[in-house]
Amino acid sequence: MKKMLVSAAAAVMALSVSSAKAMDEITVAYFLEWPMPMLAAKADGTYERELGVKINWRSFETGTAMSAAMASGDVQISVSQGLPPFVVAASAGQDIQVLDVAVSYSDNDNCVVHGDLEVDKASASELAGKKVAVPLGTAAHYGFLRQMDHFGIDIASLDVVNMPPPEGAAALAQKAVDFACGYGGGLTRMKEHGNVLLTGAEKEELGILVFDVTSAPAAFVAENPDLVSKFLGVTAATNAKWNASKDEAMLEVLAREAGMDLEAAKGAIATMSFPSAEEQLSEKWLGGNAQTFMKGVADVFVEAGSIDKALDTYENAVNAGPLAESQ
Repeated sequence: MKKMLVSAAAAVMALSVSSAKAMDEITVAYFLEWPMPMLAAKADGTYERELGVKINWRSFETGTAMSAAMASGDVQISVSQGLPPFVVAASAGQDIQVLDVAVSYSDNDNCVVHGDLEVDKASASELAGKKVAVPLGTAAHYGFLRQMDHFGIDIASLDVVNMPPPEGAAALAQKAVDFACGYGGGLTRMKEHGNVLLTGAEKEELGILVFDVTSAPAAFVAENPDLVSKFLGVTAATNAKWNASKDEAMLEVLAREAGMDLEAAKGAIATMSFPSAEEQLSEKWLGGNAQTFMKGVADVFVEAGSIDKALDTYENAVNAGPLAESQ
């Protein structure tokens, strides 16, 4: 597991992103099967009009791949990168920053046990020795580690296979794995073949928060503060529009942009919440708690042997300035 994570972050120390000259186009990473309000602004060109640059939108399957793309300079901004993959990259020395809280989704990230096993939270200990599909270094990976710790299951006893959620869902359907962890459309398909061990509310009671961030290389943010601020401003405005209306026509756009049918998109977004910019700037999120939570995530990964070490503090990994300027 550790070797896979190191491989995913291999580009971290080798490259840094810098671009002092004015930019006329940027590449932004996002997820398919993840119906976020910002996709409406992507669809109608609002981002490009407000920023005054061409945007190349590039879809990814995992946040670890986003980290590698930012390290190589192929991506300037990543939308909805899971906090754990961000922490893995930052802990390895990649100079990237959290810019906003993209989405909170305790019920849209989980582990599903195949129905044939008839295992639930009361009998979870029976999972010891089983085979599990997990997208390593992601929010799902962190949640998996915390849940296994809660149930007293030794990670070393499990056969852990690194798979993005769509592949994990297929493996679970084919009974190639006993349980699988993931999010978005992958998780939805997993649930067709089994059951979750803990609900989102139950995970939150254990302190297992699940949220994604908008992230970018620190050098890019420093060299393009106005552009970054405008980008975050468009996102915040689109989130506010969705939060106020939950408009069906808007949902149809989100579904189309996310590559989902309408019912699947409706089910997915129902498990998501989009904090306002004011909330994000509060102590609950970027005002202090996110930094503390990042340290906790890193320490869990160190204890599990997934990464070598954690940073002493993640204060410098959060830059709330551009979001504050966007308001």
